[in-house]
Amino acid sequence: MIDRPTRIAVRRTARSGGVVLSGERIVPEEVPIAFSYGGSTHAVMMGTPADLEDFAIGFSLTEGIISDLGQVAGIEIVENESGIDVQIALVDDVATALTARRRSMAGPVGCGLCGIESIEQAVRKVPDVAAVSLKAVYRDIVEAVALLNGAQPLHRETRAVHGAGFYLPGKGLLAVREDVGRHNALDKLCGAVIAEQRSGAEGIVAVTSRLSVEMVQKAAILGSSILVAISAPTALAIRTADEAGMTLVALVRGEDFEIFTHPHRIQPGSISDVA
Repeated sequence: MIDRPTRIAVRRTARSGGVVLSGERIVPEEVPIAFSYGGSTHAVMMGTPADLEDFAIGFSLTEGIISDLGQVAGIEIVENESGIDVQIALVDDVATALTARRRSMAGPVGCGLCGIESIEQAVRKVPDVAAVSLKAVYRDIVEAVALLNGAQPLHRETRAVHGAGFYLPGKGLLAVREDVGRHNALDKLCGAVIAEQRSGAEGIVAVTSRLSVEMVQKAAILGSSILVAISAPTALAIRTADEAGMTLVALVRGEDFEIFTHPHRIQPGSISDVA
């Protein structure tokens, strides 16, 4: 456990309805979070200091450092004045492979695409989820977003963070994670799902952000075949989801939404099928 708050109260002056008032607002904390493997820093992200074990596992998974939870030998979180160092120990063969990979890296970068050195890596081919037999109904799409919106205490206080949830059709949310960064929130969710020994193929990934290509890549790596968002997708996200066999649903507003790829998984009706 770390002793660092995820939100703080700050003084502010607000103009509302033609009246100027002084008072406080709760805002989310944002700190540098370093991921270190074998004593060497791999990447530094700006994020919310919560669910850091999940973040470490999910980041390691979506960056291709590990393929399953058993490849993580241990996680230690070291807090210092400047930020947080998440030290991740890997099993020997995975640690050796990462060392070889790092020798050819141009250097880690910030949020979204870490430690890449070419355009080809940025638009890397994602896992094919076309064979995933998960089916959902309209109600599942609406409910996944509605439940996610109601399960974000940090956003409710600050209105300044993203959320990502894993929804099991007909059953509800298995997990929700929040962060000031949308990629971070999804990485935390990925870590939480595999830490629960669940398969991404079992459920729907729902996010409160727009759908960029990295969000599609991360959901596909988790193994989910349905990705749902409140905001709109980018053109590259749509093409990537289509190629991966993923159903992309966006612009969920109440009971309205738009399906951009592989609509066969989303059907009218009241019974969800989790195969």
